[in-house]
Amino acid sequence: MRRIARFQKVSYEQFKEGFMGEFQQTSEEELRQIYEDIRLPKRATAGSAGYDFYAPEEIVLEPGETIKIPTGIRVWMEPGWVLKCYPRSGLGFKYRLQLNNTVGIIDSDYYDSDNEGHIFARLTNDSREGKTVRVAKGQGFMQGIFVEYGITEDDDATGVRNGGFGSTTEPSRP
Repeated sequence: MRRIARFQKVSYEQFKEGFMGEFQQTSEEELRQIYEDIRLPKRATAGSAGYDFYAPEEIVLEPGETIKIPTGIRVWMEPGWVLKCYPRSGLGFKYRLQLNNTVGIIDSDYYDSDNEGHIFARLTNDSREGKTVRVAKGQGFMQGIFVEYGITEDDDATGVRNGGFGSTTEPSRP
């Protein structure tokens, strides 16, 4: 296997900005502990393709509810690779837990964005059986898989990323 990437924590300041936007009731002391407890994504077994992302805090989602999770994680990877993120298989199977964008795409140049490449996940409990999703702090909720990709022979992309969702979208050309 080629080693093409490295997970890291974002800075405390970047994590605080992302976390407080979603969990405003958190004290500074609690937030520092949450940040210290962040675990870098890991594979569960030698044969696993996916790197598990762990919940920084308990997640409870009633049917139909959505939450945005700041993971506190960023990833450096070699050009020509992408990290694709999916819900953990068991959570999707048992609860229909879904990422709102169906598959999260983390490009290699996201690492250098203004937000330090902070990876977020927006999750929805799409249970049709009325099941509440509970993910304990530190439990895996999402998995990321590194995939190599190609480009077209006439590719001429020269843009530079500076942000996350939708930051590279250009207006349609005639």
